Amino acid sequence: MRVALLDDYQQVALSSADWSPLAGLATVEVVPPLAGLEELAQTLADYDVIVAMRERTRFPAQLLRRLPRLRLLVTTGAVNAAIDLAACACQGVTVCGTGSVAGVTAEHAWALLMTAAKRLDLELPATRRGFWQVGRGGELPVVLRGRVLGVVGLGRVGSDVAGYGRAFGMTLLGHDPHLPPDRLADLGVTAVSLDRLLAESDFVSLHLGLSPATAGLIGATRLAAMKPTAWLINTSRGPIVDRTALLEACRQGRIAGAALDVYDQEPLPAEDELRRLPNVIASPHLGYVAQEQWRRWYSDAVADIVAFAAGAPIRRLA
Repeated sequence: MRVALLDDYQQVALSSADWSPLAGLATVEVVPPLAGLEELAQTLADYDVIVAMRERTRFPAQLLRRLPRLRLLVTTGAVNAAIDLAACACQGVTVCGTGSVAGVTAEHAWALLMTAAKRLDLELPATRRGFWQVGRGGELPVVLRGRVLGVVGLGRVGSDVAGYGRAFGMTLLGHDPHLPPDRLADLGVTAVSLDRLLAESDFVSLHLGLSPATAGLIGATRLAAMKPTAWLINTSRGPIVDRTALLEACRQGRIAGAALDVYDQEPLPAEDELRRLPNVIASPHLGYVAQEQWRRWYSDAVADIVAFAAGAPIRRLA
């Protein structure tokens, strides 16, 4: 079998797991990042197994139809909205997932919040350039104790972020239409409407899945409801926030700024304005990146391939 490892941006896939169980069973190749249906189809046509890194590469039906040898598609993690599972089933392609390490995304969301609160995005590069304490006026660091943290979506990640806020002495507001208020109360969070949360919070952290109901959820009207001193943190999915409205709000200083890890288009184009605005903190979708995560994902991918070759697939998604 030929195995393709996709989207290894950090170039650590082969060193993050023991691939020796595949010796004599499969050849493993790291494939450079690909773009566009045609390039994907031509490059991947001769592989029997593909290991996909989260949702970096999409596998719609029109691509799957052009991969005649594909028999096993492994995704890191247990869910991947970028894979057409129905099309895989129709073509006899088995899809398997992996386990994950808890806490990675929540910790990154908190790192972004802390960066915004302490304006490390300004101070650290300025220090490297020879400056000393460049913050001015509204760009000065703030104390989190006593500030209001609004968490939108109180699942596993949102609950962890709320816990960090509680440890820092923040007042917690939460909005999750899928959870009863008493569940939020158990987390020390006051359940409120989304509009109230946006109006009263100093930091708003989004933890929602992308769906027709959440796409564009935070648009111009809701951004206008936020305090001019408030920060928006998004580690979920880019399209949950209306990009045009967010750019305008940041340009005009209608909010203090945005700390982002996810975008409508990824990788974020080099010329994108989100890279240049002084009140936008942009990280390159690191919310699931960690040494422990990579070891777990790639070790499980090896086990998935071995089990499939033995005729007993594990962690099947389709």
